[in-house]
Amino acid sequence: MKDALGTVQSVLVLGGGSDLALATCRRLAPHANTIVLAARKPETLDAPMHELRALGAQRVEAVAFDATDYGAHDAFVQRVFGEYGDFDVVLLAFGVLGDQSETERDARAARDTIESNFVGAVSVGVPIITRLREQGHGTVVVLSSVAGERARRSNFIYGASKAGLDAFYQGFGDALVGSGVNVMIVRPGFVHTKMTAGLKAAPLATTPDKVAAAIVEGLRSGREVVWVPGVLRWVMSTLRHMPRAVFRRLPL
Repeated sequence: MKDALGTVQSVLVLGGGSDLALATCRRLAPHANTIVLAARKPETLDAPMHELRALGAQRVEAVAFDATDYGAHDAFVQRVFGEYGDFDVVLLAFGVLGDQSETERDARAARDTIESNFVGAVSVGVPIITRLREQGHGTVVVLSSVAGERARRSNFIYGASKAGLDAFYQGFGDALVGSGVNVMIVRPGFVHTKMTAGLKAAPLATTPDKVAAAIVEGLRSGREVVWVPGVLRWVMSTLRHMPRAVFRRLPL
């Protein structure tokens, strides 16, 4: 549970090997009692676990989690909360970018992107929020994307998956008012990570550390939506309301 100053002390990360997740954990580690990194291959997380302990986290563990193993999600949530106790923050940081040229021609590839980014987050999110409601406190931090604000030709399947994710957790945030549980949606633009390596950076590109700083500040101030960088809020508002005939002419 958060301390008297509101400091996050226990964190569960789904997608514990992602650059954004680890950057966030580095900022939370100095005051953390427990950090649990859940990933498809937890055996690959030894180095970040050692780093987080060195930064001050008292207990850092890695557990197995597969976003698309829907039948295992209820048991996973019961097990991880049962073993590690209450969590102040649950960070949903898993997902795939997908190859647009492939996903718009291959139904299986398109489905894989939607299932990983959206369906998996719904499947595990419901039991997680149920447990947070039971404990009476906690924040779910959801890594969405500006790509979900309006479908763009260059990545509309990824964008569709993030649009669904964003809408689902916006609605859940509204449903949780008064419960002690909150949802914070994070909408970064292009971030220099392993997932975007080799891609041409978009304007206003940012870094995992800057996203992490915005997440921690958002938790401190009780934000419901965080844009990274902040100016994207106004950029995407303009693009969202642009006439479609004009929008489709843009090199997006």
